[in-house]
Amino acid sequence: MTDAARGHSTATLFEASAGAAHACDPGLRPSWQGARVAGPAFTVQGIGGDNLALHRAVAAAPAGSVLVVDLQGARHGHLGEILAVAAQQRGILGLVVDGGVRDTAEQAELDFPVFARHITVVGTGKDHPGTFDVPVRVGGVVVRPGDLVVGDADGVVVLRAEAVAETLDRSDERVAAEQRALAAIRGGVTTLEYYRLGSGSTP
Repeated sequence: MTDAARGHSTATLFEASAGAAHACDPGLRPSWQGARVAGPAFTVQGIGGDNLALHRAVAAAPAGSVLVVDLQGARHGHLGEILAVAAQQRGILGLVVDGGVRDTAEQAELDFPVFARHITVVGTGKDHPGTFDVPVRVGGVVVRPGDLVVGDADGVVVLRAEAVAETLDRSDERVAAEQRALAAIRGGVTTLEYYRLGSGSTP
């Protein structure tokens, strides 16, 4: 569906989307440096402080999907090393969770990308089964099943499934334009000159 979003950054996708992409709030951050994920959302509605829904989602989600989980921003370690390994074995690409996680060093060693609101050692219960494949709110953004989710060092963006192909094409064009700009600037042209910013413009 996405070819890993063609390698585009969250910033490029957001700027090229013509309003079809939505940026999750900056509280959702990569749990380890260098984490990056891109893929269709498998949505999970759970209860903060309980991770039974995540255990069930790992068993149910199709390979090639990204778990996108609403846990109400709860300050609990809903996913750790064991669930990360289990998710990788199932072919799940990564996790975006409005809640907390733990074992971030192990996630980095596994190269399993996780984006979360908190990093914490606080444990969880296992009582609430959760609901799958329903719209969820994560980072202030409503995510529908199958929406494209992309996370990198700058944050997380969500792109409506029906707008993916067009946005990726525009992103390709935007990157090409930026490369032309960079070549000119490295050749000595100022940004004021290249972008024709008038002297009366506010910096």
